[in-house]
Amino acid sequence: MLDTFLFQFTSLFTMINPIAAVPIYIALTEAMTPKAARWVAMRASITACIALCVFALLGEVIFSFFNISVNGLRVAGGILFFVMGFEMLRGRTVPKRVDGETESDFGSDVAVTPIGIPMVAGPGAITMVILFIQESTATANSISLFGAIIAVCALTAVVLATGRQLLAKLGRSGSKILMRLMGLIVMLIAVEFFFAGIKPYILDIARAI
Repeated sequence: MLDTFLFQFTSLFTMINPIAAVPIYIALTEAMTPKAARWVAMRASITACIALCVFALLGEVIFSFFNISVNGLRVAGGILFFVMGFEMLRGRTVPKRVDGETESDFGSDVAVTPIGIPMVAGPGAITMVILFIQESTATANSISLFGAIIAVCALTAVVLATGRQLLAKLGRSGSKILMRLMGLIVMLIAVEFFFAGIKPYILDIARAI
């Protein structure tokens, strides 16, 4: 069981790649207090953990019921990340707090989307947990999968919080430079997401022709 857990843990951690979520997390929590930012990191990780556990149990049923595919999630996520990366490249943080919205409410919103879903619990991670649960012939393997999901999400919270501390040490000028570099990185991630999702649709159209 330990070997299975380690395999599932490393596979999920590599697929989720929490370091890739750091730019968006930093951009969205830039104006927050350290305590509020840590709360966002924890809530985002909990959201991702719940989402992955739900998809592990009901993923196939959900996709079949709504007649959607993981590729559609990739395309939607790619568009969302590209817009965010473009705004970060211009030195802006998106989404923005609306008038009357408290820091707590704003933190709750961005922790769920886009940080928790689809940045952490993205198409790749969702597909992976569905495949893992399908291949689990023993109850122990299923239990180890949920343990791996919880462990990876907990580590993700630590990685996000550490990224925030790094920003604080860079100072205002350094943080602005880093923000624009991160915006470019987010846009590149978005392009990969988008084309990975749209490629199967293009191939289907080509086959139909």
